[in-house]
Amino acid sequence: MTTRDVVEKFFGLLASGEPNKVAEVFADDIDWYVPGSASLPWTGPRTKGSEVADYLRTLGANIVPEKNIDDVEALLVQGDHAVMLGRFTRVAKSTGRTFDMPIAMHLQVAGDKIVKMYLYEDTLKVSEAYAE
Repeated sequence: MTTRDVVEKFFGLLASGEPNKVAEVFADDIDWYVPGSASLPWTGPRTKGSEVADYLRTLGANIVPEKNIDDVEALLVQGDHAVMLGRFTRVAKSTGRTFDMPIAMHLQVAGDKIVKMYLYEDTLKVSEAYAE
């Protein structure tokens, strides 16, 4: 599989809402980073592909998934790296607040598995949406 194939498979599986299937696209050892704070339990680094499904379940428990809007504006691929540029809209389950922001996601692929995923988002907007 090409880098583009693996990344497109990842995004397709994300849309399916099946955390265990999404986790299968990741290597055993990964470099994963979602910025945030301790008050947002899904944020922070992950080092094992087996942690991806739990990340998605934790995130899903803290947002209103049926109100998600994911807009992929571009997917740029060079060698084993891919960058997705787009926009996420989410609703915080605990407060009902909507947050909408541009995002970028950097992925790296080795073989047919993702070995790196860094999400770049407006962490202030996310924190404010959850602030009580």
